[in-house]
Amino acid sequence: MSGTLTDRTIAFLVANDGVEQSELTHPWRAVCASGGRAVLLAPDRGHVQTYRHLDRMDRYPVDVTLDAADAADYAAVVLPGGVANPDILRRVPAAHRLLRNADAAGTTIAAICHGPWTLIDAGLVAGRTLAAWPSLATDLTNAGATWTADRTHIDGTLITAQSDQDVDTFTALLLAAVGESS
Repeated sequence: MSGTLTDRTIAFLVANDGVEQSELTHPWRAVCASGGRAVLLAPDRGHVQTYRHLDRMDRYPVDVTLDAADAADYAAVVLPGGVANPDILRRVPAAHRLLRNADAAGTTIAAICHGPWTLIDAGLVAGRTLAAWPSLATDLTNAGATWTADRTHIDGTLITAQSDQDVDTFTALLLAAVGESS
């Protein structure tokens, strides 16, 4: 698989706190192992604090703040979960702008677990079918989307998955989508 994403840059869009570590690091490492470049986007400079559920884990440096990010620079945008992460991001207008611009350009957007919460507030779920953590089903339905109990789902350029247990399949779908679009 090495080299399949050469010259492709993948954005990982997160809040500065509350990110589920495996949902960030697993696809990140796979992107890099495939020859791609992974870039960490967050609202503020500094670091991103990750968790394994409620346990504090590692910190990672922010590469680009959301105010400086341009969707045209990325072959895909990944939204890891963690409950606090998307709950913060859904209130950040710069995150909505980046996601709307990526969607309008036909860029792959991949969201796992609670990640689709941010897509709701960006106005990108109406008429689409998404997999997400089951507690998001009502929110997705209220926003005009269809929630599926499937572990992963692809709806056009939108890839979604239910939980960190699905990260392997989620990552494979992301790599395939970005590799096909090169």
